[in-house]
Parts: sequence; C-alpha cells; structure tokens
Amino acid sequence: MAKKKELRLRHMEEAPFFDFVEEEDRYLFTGDPAKYRFNVIGTGTIGQEHMRVTELEGRAIVHGLFDLSAKSLAVAQHIFKEHSDRQLVTYPTLEAACNDPAADALIICTPNHTHLDVLKVAVQSGKPILLEKPMAPNLADAREIAKIAKDYVAPIQVGLQYRYKATYAEAIKEVLGRKVLGDVKTVSMAEHRPPFLDKVGQWNKFAEKSGGTLVEKCCHYFDLMTMFAGARPTRVFATGNQAVNFVNFEKNGKKSDILDNAFVTVDYKNGATGAFSLNMFSPSFYEELIVMGDEGRLKAFEEINTLQDDVLQTGLDILHGEDAISRRISPRYIDRIETSGHSGATYIEHARFVDLIDGKDTDAADCAEGLLAVLVGAAAELSVATKQPVEIADLINEHDLEDFLPPEK
Repeated sequence: MAKKKELRLRHMEEAPFFDFVEEEDRYLFTGDPAKYRFNVIGTGTIGQEHMRVTELEGRAIVHGLFDLSAKSLAVAQHIFKEHSDRQLVTYPTLEAACNDPAADALIICTPNHTHLDVLKVAVQSGKPILLEKPMAPNLADAREIAKIAKDYVAPIQVGLQYRYKATYAEAIKEVLGRKVLGDVKTVSMAEHRPPFLDKVGQWNKFAEKSGGTLVEKCCHYFDLMTMFAGARPTRVFATGNQAVNFVNFEKNGKKSDILDNAFVTVDYKNGATGAFSLNMFSPSFYEELIVMGDEGRLKAFEEINTLQDDVLQTGLDILHGEDAISRRISPRYIDRIETSGHSGATYIEHARFVDLIDGKDTDAADCAEGLLAVLVGAAAELSVATKQPVEIADLINEHDLEDFLPPEK
C-alpha cells in the first residue's frame, strides 16, 4: 500500500513569507499536479462555487466556461482571478463547450428547467458529468435523465451534496455505519432560512421552472431522510403555502407561485416515518436533523446567523439510556474547506467526483437517487396542491419510473 503523503499545509504554502522556498524544495508546501480539466456550464452563484472548489480541491482545474448570459460569464471570469491567473477558455455555443477535447469532464449548473436539454447535448461528448440538483423540475424530465444515465458511457453524478455537510456526514457514520441508535424508527429534518436569492431571469420564483420549493430546495433533505430511514418512501402528505415571500412579485406578467413554508410527512416501506419542516422567511440559516432509533436519539444542527457574526455553528448529540455512552460534538471541516461553499459539502462532493472519474466506488448520488429525491419532492408539491396524501406507487406507475429508481432494500 502506498504511503499517504503528509498533511497539506495550505495556510503556509500560500503565505508570502515562504516565497523564498524554491519550487524544487517545495514538498509540504505543494500538492500533486491536477489530473483533470473541467468545463463549467452555467456560471451563476453555484457555478462560481463549483469553480472555486475545483481549484481548492486541486486534483482538477477549471479549463473553460459557457453561459448564455454575458454578464454572468464576465463576473465569473473576474472572480476566478482571485483563485488563479490562468486564462479560462470561453465558448460560443454549448456544443463547443461540451465537446472540446481539452476538457475531461463537465459540470452543469444551469437553471433546473434547462437540465434535460443541456444534458442531451453534454452526453454527446462521452465525458463524466456532474449535474446540479435537482436533477429536473418534474418527473417526466427526471425519468428521461435517469434513462439517459442508465446507458451512458461515463458516470453522471447528481449534486446532492448535503450528504457531505459535516453534521450529516457524521450522522450517517453514526446511524448507518456504527448503528448507534439501533433500528431507525423516525427521522425529522428542518430548514429555516431567508428567501430564495435573485437569479438571472428569476426562474427560481416560479414552480414551472424550478419544480417548486419542495423539489428545488428540499430534494437535499428528502435524499437524506430516505438514507436514514433505510427504505423506499411509500406515502407523502404535505401542507404549505406562500405566506410572505414574493407575494407581490411578477415577471413578464406572471406572478410568483412558490411555497415559502411547508410541513411534509413521509411513510417508508419498513415502517419508519419521516417529517420535514420548511420555513423560507427566517432571518438565519438553520438546519436540524433528529433520528430516533430503538436504542437512542441523534440530534444534529447547523446555523449561520447572517444578522450577527455570520459564523457557522454546529452540534451533534447522541443520547442513550443508562446502558450506553452519550456524547456531544461539534462536527467541522477546516476553515478553508468549510467556507468554500455549503459548509464544505461542495468541496467533498468534488473530491467524490474526481474519485468517480478515477474509477473508484463512491457514496455520491447517482441519477437513480436523484430521481427518487425529485419523486418525493414532486409528491409533496402535489399533496399541497390537492390537500390529499399521495401514494408513491401511484406516481411510479403513472410515470413509469420503476426501472430507473434505486433497487428496493
């Protein structure tokens, strides 16, 4: 087995007072050279985050960019100069960006409703693809993407990176790895946050383009809830409305129609139950996970108060009875990773993507899991609209999804 190299000392290797060390003498102060070159399709907020963590993770570099918005492209290029003095390639067409032989893989960060059309072009390249979440805004598009992925010559990873937030990653190890809670019986999650940010064209203010809040934003949480429950969801019941955010917002004569609060309950095939609470008009970012098993309870949270110190706070408690050990920790990544985007989760997601390109098995989300997350979100949106519970089997049959979902456990 190859010896693992010593810990990288990035905070030192980039410090100007170590510039006297010649390149030939840099060992601790440098990583291995990049192996891959990525093209980023879509250069808005999340596209820029993918650019940033690609450079930080280090096994790949950003090679080129494509975006229909000239302003987005210019801003992304300007910000990239903070990370590298390399000149990025820009492309006149999507086809050119996808098929450039100089690029080894593609990262698709375009608006949700464009994912299928962009992917149809991207797969002509035969390159590995990282497709942002949600995989699609509706089940018809999600099914077609899952079908494409099933026969595709290279891996397609879906950007459900919340699996890698420090709190959730540790919870997965404890609950699913060490099984410290015994058999999981209930899973509850919450997200309380400020409203959706502005986007080019404001596509995220309309359910038709975004999939609705319970698909666009909450697919992350439904993905995690399914993982912890350990079985396929069978029934979804949800209630919610648009109480505060964008109630007077219009674009091109159309009024915003996205939920800004909801409660969702989910039943699972193994008898476990789940609950999710959403609020999109909170003054801080707060997430919470509570998993109850027949042997104990796990509670994890993270919070960023944007009105005060804007510093991430985390916690994870494991509570047992008198016959086992209880403990409390504060899961964190190092600051450089944690501040790179989504509490460091996007960085870890990129590490998994490079591993996937290297041919390694990973725990990253594939298109089958991406489809399942959209399925639960779509069922929740339908339940809110109809005020009735939704049977997952009915949606699976209606949209002919069974062959493209993860196998039942």
